[in-house]
Amino acid sequence: MLTTPQILAFLATALVLTATPGPDNLMVLSMGMSRGRRAGMAFGLGCALGCLSHTLLAVIGISALVAASPLAFTLLKVAGGVYLVWMGVQAWRHAGAVRVSSETAEATPLRQLFVKGLIANAINPKVVLFFLSFLPQFVVASQGQVEWQLGLLGLLFTAQAALLFGLLGYFSGGVGAWLNQRPSAGQWLDRLAGTVFIGLGVRMMAAR
Repeated sequence: MLTTPQILAFLATALVLTATPGPDNLMVLSMGMSRGRRAGMAFGLGCALGCLSHTLLAVIGISALVAASPLAFTLLKVAGGVYLVWMGVQAWRHAGAVRVSSETAEATPLRQLFVKGLIANAINPKVVLFFLSFLPQFVVASQGQVEWQLGLLGLLFTAQAALLFGLLGYFSGGVGAWLNQRPSAGQWLDRLAGTVFIGLGVRMMAAR
């Protein structure tokens, strides 16, 4: 249902976007730096699994749209392209503007941190918009079974996010300190992600 080029292109893009300093991974780093690596890993795993709810919404909503009107699906992809370009421009405008906090905090059970990360991601409307814009860019409608393509892409995104967030939580102290001491590193990661966003959006709009 997914071709090898589809999977490789999607994973390469997803890894770049997940690694870019943003609300989720900065919270994972901050949690790990202030409460220890196990806390960072638990919170990060919760954030990653929160992506499953967005995948489900995308599968239900976009699959229904495709069934109702292929033209509407095309318009959704174009609208998603515009949104990705806007995100890319914002990433360039605010590149390197964030820092990792390492303030100490009281101990919290790992299960509670996991649930906190899960809920924080699941109810974030910006992540909903991101999934509705990002996943369709890698769907090939002519291959059929759009709902399965979307579902598999969402699972791949969740899996790579869980791996990366887990590593961020485990190495949070060193990674957080490194980013804080080298603002230019975060700046270039932001610019790289911004370029990817803009490239995806422009490609989609040009293709349609």
